[in-house]
Amino acid sequence: MRTLFLQAPSFDGYDGGAGARYQMKREVRSFWYPTWLAQPAALVEGSKLIDAPPHDLSFKDIEGDIRSKDLIILHTSTPSFRQDVKTAEMIKDVNPTAKIGFIGAKVAVEPEKAFSETSAIDFVARNEFDFTIKEIADGRDWANVKGITYRNKEGVVVRNDDREVLHNMDLLPFVTPVYKRDLDINKYFGGYLKHPYISFYTGRGCKSRCTFCLWPQTVGGHNYRVRSIEHVIEEVKYVQREFPQVKEIFFDDDTLTDNLPRVEALAKELGKLGVVWSCNAKANVPRATLEVLKDNGLRLLLVGYESGNQQILHNIKKGLRVDVAKRFSKDCRELGIVIHGTFILGLPGETRETIQETLAFAKEVNPHTIQVSLAAPYPGTFLYNQAKENGWFAEETALLTDDGRQIAPLNYPHLGHTEIFDSVEDFYKKFYFRPSKIASIVGEMITSPEMMKRRLREGVEFFQFLRNREEA
Repeated sequence: MRTLFLQAPSFDGYDGGAGARYQMKREVRSFWYPTWLAQPAALVEGSKLIDAPPHDLSFKDIEGDIRSKDLIILHTSTPSFRQDVKTAEMIKDVNPTAKIGFIGAKVAVEPEKAFSETSAIDFVARNEFDFTIKEIADGRDWANVKGITYRNKEGVVVRNDDREVLHNMDLLPFVTPVYKRDLDINKYFGGYLKHPYISFYTGRGCKSRCTFCLWPQTVGGHNYRVRSIEHVIEEVKYVQREFPQVKEIFFDDDTLTDNLPRVEALAKELGKLGVVWSCNAKANVPRATLEVLKDNGLRLLLVGYESGNQQILHNIKKGLRVDVAKRFSKDCRELGIVIHGTFILGLPGETRETIQETLAFAKEVNPHTIQVSLAAPYPGTFLYNQAKENGWFAEETALLTDDGRQIAPLNYPHLGHTEIFDSVEDFYKKFYFRPSKIASIVGEMITSPEMMKRRLREGVEFFQFLRNREEA
């Protein structure tokens, strides 16, 4: 079947790609690669991938591709679902015979609910869907395809058996040739990564049990399954050959540092290639491992600190001690490893005092850049169920405003959602508007004309972000 993989047009500046852990309009315009869409696209011969938001494509822009396809796969998420349903209905209007399938965490945990929203959806693929989509594209009878929920010819919604978890990750082809074929890599950027960058996965799953984290609880699972180092290195070599302009590779595994012997072995191979690379990490990597990584091309770690309060870390099952996180941060600073730190406000146990405690902690560990988010209870997570059971949702369970900005959905008896929302802006201002941090940013700009241009643009976007929040 002629197959289109689609990240649908959405809110202006909305990072809804399957590589984006939490879909929203960000403080600084950022876009992650749609890796979870690119993976099945790499399996389906002759397919095409369209990532509309970063390429500023409207429905009209992609209508020609839609008319020419037999099978259209849309990645969806809880925040974008309503808009994605509208897109599916528009697709049916212009191409009534096309089969439409939805993938993503939203439909993985609530497949039947998707069909109650619209008749435009023909099937959803649950959990890991790579080979599921390939079988459908190859024309297999849907009754014999594991891992889907579908509407049969009688209009009855049928749930097939689950697909087995994929353990041999080397069976998956490289995603970067799909990037080269269908995407403009200059459209993908993040405030803390060199530009242009490329990201892909070396494995799936995360052994941590953080109550708020979406993908391990819905699609990826808690068993960290990895590609062989040889397989990863071959894709890195492909990137070096086909994308000579790339300045950094980001390995998007939930926690690449979960397997210390493997990440050290991988680093040593990357070091032989002279690659600049970054990855997600937990704030507990021992100094000895950090030294190996730094000596072999590691530039930056994206670290989910979440909170500076130990009880909150226990509440969310982070499996991290504050003192360990402080020591880790000190080690990184001494070794010259840059940290982009992420924090979440409004988690269970949050108070006015713990917010200030986290702010003080952030100033102490002093990441180069930070991202401050609001606790987002996505369906399928422990946090979502916890919020429902305790009546923490403020009025409704929406996670975004109508234009894609994150809201504070949780409301505690001792701390209202409005106060939690306002605390994000206060956190950003008090972290960044310090003489030492301002001096650091200015110094970075003075030494690099490219960074000067970039930080000025990001500054404009950041202040616009703050202004929009005040108006929300």
